[in-house]
Amino acid sequence: MEQIPHLPPLFVSSLDSLKKIHQGKVRDIYEVDADHLLIVTTDRLSAFDVVLPEPIPDKGAVLNQISAFWFAKTRHIIANHMTDIRVEDVVSNPAERAQVLGRSMVVKRLHALPVEAVVRGYLIGSGYRDYLSNGSVCGIALPQGLRIADRLPEPIFTPASKAPAGQHDQNVEFDAISNLIGRERAAEVRRVSLDLYRFAAAHAQARNIIIADTKFEFGADQEGRLTLIDEALTPDSSRFWPTESYKPGISPPSFDKQFVRDYLESLCWDKKPPAPHLPRDIVARTSANYIQALKLLTS
Repeated sequence: MEQIPHLPPLFVSSLDSLKKIHQGKVRDIYEVDADHLLIVTTDRLSAFDVVLPEPIPDKGAVLNQISAFWFAKTRHIIANHMTDIRVEDVVSNPAERAQVLGRSMVVKRLHALPVEAVVRGYLIGSGYRDYLSNGSVCGIALPQGLRIADRLPEPIFTPASKAPAGQHDQNVEFDAISNLIGRERAAEVRRVSLDLYRFAAAHAQARNIIIADTKFEFGADQEGRLTLIDEALTPDSSRFWPTESYKPGISPPSFDKQFVRDYLESLCWDKKPPAPHLPRDIVARTSANYIQALKLLTS
């Protein structure tokens, strides 16, 4: 089982020794050289595509460790962007190193595909809303009479287009992705995404976790080979449900940030910045959920 380093909370990283080239909702990305990047997973939490004002203790370390775990475990399915370069070999300043150790990895610099590769094994979230509207998800017709959180007959690939910063990704049909990246590449992304989900879902099920859905991101190397990038099967990119409390027809409790979404839904907030502050107990319970997911998945 992976060990939690219990690092000081980090909301935004600041490294003078490397050039920051991107700051996402959770990750800060630095240029190491022409072929490598440093990805720093902070303790920021986003909900409804808005970054919340409080960091979640241990979140960045947990996400980093879970991604590293899955990257190593799924190499037989797809290559990934991880390298053997140690973080301490590219961040020499002791103060800067203290910011990033335990929550960072040095990765290959690749061309990212403009696609969110979403796989759903259960009907929940935006997929459930689409189903209620038209009986399908991303153009895939589903059986009538399905309830929220019902298991689907087979996992389905339901991609989303990458939206500009501050906007919501949009569920799209497979043909839209084919037009964007080419039909052969889109078919490869679909096949690999489904293979990854099935493999991970079986691993998680044996540890009493249901992976209801997840999203992957892919890039291509200089030879055009498809490569798994960003994060993999974390509580930020997936819905994790404990099998013991799963019951179709209701939104199950989870080990992911759905707990925070549910709290925010109870507020009078328009889901636009600035986000409301989170109470201490919500922060603490969210941190505990992330740690529990790591412990169960890597046991």
